[in-house]
Amino acid sequence: MTGSPSTPTGRTCESDGRMSTVTAAGVRKVTLYREAVLSEAGSEPAERVDRAAVAAVLPNPWLGTGPATDLSGRAATIAPLLAKLLTDRLIEALGGADRIEAFGKAALVGTAGELEHAGALIHTPYFGNLVREFLDGESIICFADARAEAGEALIVPMWHKTHAATRSHYQTIAARVSDAPRADEVVVIAAASTGPRPHARIGDRTTDPVVTADNLESSLT
Repeated sequence: MTGSPSTPTGRTCESDGRMSTVTAAGVRKVTLYREAVLSEAGSEPAERVDRAAVAAVLPNPWLGTGPATDLSGRAATIAPLLAKLLTDRLIEALGGADRIEAFGKAALVGTAGELEHAGALIHTPYFGNLVREFLDGESIICFADARAEAGEALIVPMWHKTHAATRSHYQTIAARVSDAPRADEVVVIAAASTGPRPHARIGDRTTDPVVTADNLESSLT
C-alpha cells in the first residue's frame, strides 16, 4: 500500500494469534501503510499526527452469482472477522485505540464483481459497528468504495470518531495494494488518524455564522 512520502510497512499474514481469523476469512494478504505528518507549508504542525490504513485482500465470496443473490449470510460470517483483523492492526500501528481520533472505511472489488459485493463487507453492522466498538468510536464511519483493477489507489476519507462534525478532522489517506484486487477479489480497508489535519483553521459548526441563500443574496447576484 502506498501514498504520500512516509515510511511504509508491508507484511503478509504471520503465524500468530490472528491466523485463525485470516484462514476463516480466506484472506490472501494483509498490508499496512503508516505515515507521520511532520511538516505542512514549511511549518511543523501543532501536534504530530500519525495516520494508517490496513487492507485485507480476500476472494470475492459472491463471484459468479446474480443480482438477486442474498449477500447477508456470507457478510455476517466474514465481515466481523475482517473488522477485528483490521482494527487490531490499526491499534498496534498507532499506539492504542485511545490515541485514535478519526477513522474511515473502504472497499475495492475486482472487475469480475459487483460494487454491491464491496458494500456488503463494509456497510452492515457486522463490520461498521464492530470497527466503531473496537476503536472506541461513536460516529457513523465515512467511507469509499469502487470497482478497480489490481494496483489502483483509493482515497479513504476519515472524520472524528466521536464528533463527526468536527471539521478539523476531515482528512484522507491513500490506499493501494500493488497486486489487488484481482478480478475475483475484494480489498477491505480500515483507516485511522491520531489527530487533525495540519494547521486546521476553517472553523467548525459550533462557531459558524448562519449562512443561507437569503442572507447571502447580495453576494450571489
